[in-house]
Amino acid sequence: MQSFFQYRRFQQHVTRQYERDKSKAEALANSDTSESTSPSSSNAVNTPRFTDAPDHVDTRDPEKGEQSNPQPLDSRDHVETHDSENEEQKGQGFAPIQAAPSSRRASHGGEAPEDMSRASTVPTRKSMGTALGTTLTGIDIRDRSTKEGGDGKVFVVGYEGEKDIMNPHNWSFPTRLAATLNIAFIGWIVGFASSVDSAALMQATADFGVSEVTESLATGIFLIGFGVGALFAGPVSETIGRNPVYIATLSLYMIFIMASALAPNIGAQLAFRFIAGCFAATPLVCAGGSISDLWNPMERVYAFPVFANAAFMGPIFGPIIGGFVGESSLVSWRWCEWITLIISGLVLSLVIFLQPETYAPILLKWKAAHLRQLTGDDRYKAEIEIRDVSFPQRLGTALYRPFVLTFSEPIIILIALYLTVIYIILFTFLNGYTFVFTETYGFSEGITGLVFIGIGIGLCLASLLVPIIYKWAKNDLAKIKEQGGTQLPPEFRLWFAMFGAPAIPISMFWMGWTDYSWISYWSPLGASVLFGYGILCVFISSYQYIIDSYESYSASALASVTFIRYVAAGGMIEMAIPFYKHLGVHWTLTILGALSALLVPVPYLFYHFGTTIRGRSKYALVKG
Repeated sequence: MQSFFQYRRFQQHVTRQYERDKSKAEALANSDTSESTSPSSSNAVNTPRFTDAPDHVDTRDPEKGEQSNPQPLDSRDHVETHDSENEEQKGQGFAPIQAAPSSRRASHGGEAPEDMSRASTVPTRKSMGTALGTTLTGIDIRDRSTKEGGDGKVFVVGYEGEKDIMNPHNWSFPTRLAATLNIAFIGWIVGFASSVDSAALMQATADFGVSEVTESLATGIFLIGFGVGALFAGPVSETIGRNPVYIATLSLYMIFIMASALAPNIGAQLAFRFIAGCFAATPLVCAGGSISDLWNPMERVYAFPVFANAAFMGPIFGPIIGGFVGESSLVSWRWCEWITLIISGLVLSLVIFLQPETYAPILLKWKAAHLRQLTGDDRYKAEIEIRDVSFPQRLGTALYRPFVLTFSEPIIILIALYLTVIYIILFTFLNGYTFVFTETYGFSEGITGLVFIGIGIGLCLASLLVPIIYKWAKNDLAKIKEQGGTQLPPEFRLWFAMFGAPAIPISMFWMGWTDYSWISYWSPLGASVLFGYGILCVFISSYQYIIDSYESYSASALASVTFIRYVAAGGMIEMAIPFYKHLGVHWTLTILGALSALLVPVPYLFYHFGTTIRGRSKYALVKG
């Protein structure tokens, strides 16, 4: 719904731009027509004015709508084109172009005199269209490249400039904040859905007549679905836009959440939970892109933690609510799914009615469609429409490239391993807290779910670092610009992890070796706060470091990391109960603490040697 209104607003804006520049184009076309019909121009017809120019090296990013800066009209070269046969075919029956002022210079040979005479004396709709394409700001006239398919000129549509209000980076702060919060809500609810069933494990076990380990698959299989779905979400969102993917996948996810609530047996429940997890993976992959659509690199210092907090708060709130549902005699454990469905419906409503489309290539595609409708000229195209790459090809690349990066890039390997350990600890707590708090301190299911609040408090404490690191980022960027640079190096993003990495093993050892009935439960609760602080710090740095390091390959890199960590965490959940039961809380947490301690040096190593590592990479950004 919001995208529909946004599309209409874009139409109004493009119409205003068209009306504003149309008079300039008419003056330019009339000027060229009068020049071509005057006696002094007859010689010019036989001796056209052309200037050879070196090939233009394009350093812009068409995915963000960057186009060449429009030149003033009086400084543009009027280049006459005389390829009558091609223009007759491509001009939809109109006469060939008489004069085509262009932002790109070209060199052509002369045609037969009779063709030149006709081209120089007949004012045509096509000559007006070319003049308009040259006059409109944000339009880049160029030849199609071989990779783009077809031939002839194409008017590549971009934003009018850095201050174009159609660019999401230039939307008002409240609009961008609201869009970011909607994305965060999606991340929160799918995280909630992943963990809520674990708190009602005993009741579901009794209902289906299976063991606790078997029923814990309901959580594990959902996480594995996350990993599998992450491979497909990215290329789909880059084809049809963010909003349709959010709306469609949320709707399908809700259908299978409802199906799992009605599941008659364990097999049906696991199948429905897996499919729901696949569709719920969208925000895990697309959220980073959506936030990059809305905020520049400096603003992402405080914008991305908003999503990161929500993404972790979801799995924390799941057992808080699910614990009380599980121990209640008034409702069935299936209400864990019904509550998830109700909240998901509210989130979906927010997305449908309030979330705007943010993906720049799709917005420019809308703009190009409006220009084609206004001008009747089908040469107006967005960059995404020119690319001669089919969706199956993009999907194939999206499926194999994450695995290529996983096995060839040290940055991806170590970050994937680090986040995998963190997620294994976090999700094994869903069953492990029963041993840590219920068996040691006699907490009920509901109260055991409440102690997850400790991790949530730690997540909030990590957010207190944002103003400090933002101030450092501004100062460092100012120094870099003084030296001729333009952006912060990717390694700057590692400050969060360097502050938080040691907290994870410390919290594990603290919780593991103070979990005794004769020591206050406030001690393991305090350790959980430190754990929440550490995991958010590492998560923020990991995601932003990958995005800045791999840029155009970041979607594949994040898909790889997402796939690995969720599949591994989903598999380890089934081992959590045997681990805690046979090794005990002390040694289980000691092992997990030792694994996380081995990975503490990772952010420090990347901070000092990341530039060298990226320099040897085939995919990573070298400069910066």
